[in-house]
Amino acid sequence: MNALEQLSKMTVIVADTGDIQSIKQFQPRDATTNPSLLLAAARQPEYKDLVQKAIDTSGVTDRSSPAGLKAILENLSVVFATEILKIVSGRVSVEVDASLSFDTQATIGYAKRLITRFEEQNISRERILIKIASTWEGIEAAKVLEKEGIHCNLTLLFNLGQAIACAEGGIKLISPFVGRIYDFYKAKQGVESFAPEEDPGVLSVQEIYNYYKKFGYETEVMGASFRTSGEIIELAGCDLLTIGPKFLEEMKNSDTVVEEKLSLEKALARDGEKIVMDESTFRWMLNEDEMATAKLSEGIRRFNADWLKLADYLQEEFL
Repeated sequence: MNALEQLSKMTVIVADTGDIQSIKQFQPRDATTNPSLLLAAARQPEYKDLVQKAIDTSGVTDRSSPAGLKAILENLSVVFATEILKIVSGRVSVEVDASLSFDTQATIGYAKRLITRFEEQNISRERILIKIASTWEGIEAAKVLEKEGIHCNLTLLFNLGQAIACAEGGIKLISPFVGRIYDFYKAKQGVESFAPEEDPGVLSVQEIYNYYKKFGYETEVMGASFRTSGEIIELAGCDLLTIGPKFLEEMKNSDTVVEEKLSLEKALARDGEKIVMDESTFRWMLNEDEMATAKLSEGIRRFNADWLKLADYLQEEFL
């Protein structure tokens, strides 16, 4: 078996792309999207019809107004996800507007509108994960949504405190960002790279996975945002891994031996004490983690910037 086939025997593979052709090629169980991926997909000529469909089915009459444009962007996420759901057998993650990352009630409202759009097309909410930034406010919103059967994927997650708050809140899935942690420490330490087994991003996901399994949390861990295929291989055994087309292709063409690195048995054998989580503990753990504080803030800004770029693109090319 090639490396991708070996990995798929111990970890669920998720396609980290909005490119429908790539998803058809690699046939993952799940897929995940974000504003950056949607922007890249929307700019491709082969998806112009889908973008136009999103505009035409948005229900918006005043397409030039800020409210109208926001509604079109919401519907664009739904239209692309709906096409992806025709290919994958599992779930698709759809992102909430990053500008709402510190507004619990607005996040809840946005998520419910997305779910309504899917259910109007007879798509079960069980096949959708609502992606929300791992702020305290975002986690509080996800807790409410989970109680209503709307499952969430907490993204832009960089440290154990965020992960514990999600698990305590009964969140379905988290996406710790391996590559962005790697980027931070690479720049801070002035090094060219890290060996995969010493990669700070890999170590962070391993810590979270082992903590969850040791203390019996059901929240799924999905490693995300990779810089090298070595990072992916070091997380073999993780619940899920969301991988971009570049590394899916690289692993498909590789005969590297993939060994299980993470497992319930290994996690249970580890030492460690349970951390009692509340808002003040969450904020203190985030405050004391320079990397997590910087990357969470940066990530929200970047996703918001890509939403704005996508809005500008729609106005220039379609509206």
